[in-house]
Amino acid sequence: MSLPLEGVRVVEVAQYVAGPLAGSLLAELGAEVIKVEPPGGDAYRQVMPVAPGIGRFFVPLNRGKRSVVLDLKSDEGRASLARVVATADVVIHNSPPARAATFGLEWQALHAGYPALVVGIVTAFGPHGPLAGRPAYDLVAQGRSGLLTSHASHGDSVPVRAGGIPMADLTAGHLLATGVLAAVVRARTVGEGQLVEVSLLGAALAVQIQDLVWLGDEAVGGAAAASRADLMARADEIAGGLGMNPYYRCFEAADGFLAVACLNLAQRQAFLALFDLEDETIASPDVVPDDAGVLASKQQVTAAVERAIAAEPVEAWLARLGAAGIPAGPVLTRESVHADVQARANGLLQDVEQPGLGPVTMLGGVFRVDGSDPAATRPAPALGADTEAVLAEVGG
Repeated sequence: MSLPLEGVRVVEVAQYVAGPLAGSLLAELGAEVIKVEPPGGDAYRQVMPVAPGIGRFFVPLNRGKRSVVLDLKSDEGRASLARVVATADVVIHNSPPARAATFGLEWQALHAGYPALVVGIVTAFGPHGPLAGRPAYDLVAQGRSGLLTSHASHGDSVPVRAGGIPMADLTAGHLLATGVLAAVVRARTVGEGQLVEVSLLGAALAVQIQDLVWLGDEAVGGAAAASRADLMARADEIAGGLGMNPYYRCFEAADGFLAVACLNLAQRQAFLALFDLEDETIASPDVVPDDAGVLASKQQVTAAVERAIAAEPVEAWLARLGAAGIPAGPVLTRESVHADVQARANGLLQDVEQPGLGPVTMLGGVFRVDGSDPAATRPAPALGADTEAVLAEVGG
């Protein structure tokens, strides 16, 4: 199968999550991705190590790439990088401006030398404003964007990342890959490269796109740091929402949890019919009733549904909900997802033989091209495994 980016060479000078994820996605679409690492390797190789030089998180973010070790603090290393870049269609990096200039990755210089080159950059806070050029990681971006306080539970003493997931990092990687793809199309069409920039702050805001809407005077106050009272108010709001809207939430069954998602009126009506219940606010279930009696009635409906679902096992409810045309599914643990038949059937989870580690189950291909199943990707490269081969290709 021919992949869309075959023949496109990407040079990735990035560590940790966002930049490497963008490179991994481009590799999955057929690009040749050359990962340039410092002598000690991408720092993520040492995070949660599972074998020498192999970090648990490094493997899925760097599969399908070639690894070249260059000391960019040396003249020889920078000269070698320049030769590799001269053969590239795309350069991805996450270096701050001063370091980018030192390494020969400054946009103006690259564009002057290679007008068709696409350059993708990940920064923490964007190129403007008082924090421009300042480093940060996912947690800081989530905190500044409001994402960190978007979910809270009673008993939380401080804000925590939902599931520990680096949402800003991962979203930034996807956004960067999307922007780079668009710029590659332009470069191939009109012969002009472009600079594509994304930030962790922008990514953390992007995943809240439907919530970052204020009407009239709804947005009040300045950019004050959240307090314990703010966190608990959010927890109250979430808890109240669970009691008020039984149509889009998780329930506990007799042997586990299931998720029910009724987004339209017909689905909500079919759902209530299973329990022989009525809800006078079914048309607008997210609106808090002004009438205390109506609110109490809504809470009673939710409580009745909870009791009914708790009395039977998950699979029994999934069969019943499916027959009624109601979207629903089991709630799995992250550890058990690797065996999910649906994910396996679509190649979303695959087994890859990782040198130095053995068989690894990880995310498979997320792109289907021309109806073909995603093929198992190449493993993550050993540090410097391709240095000699790549430098020989560019005359080094």
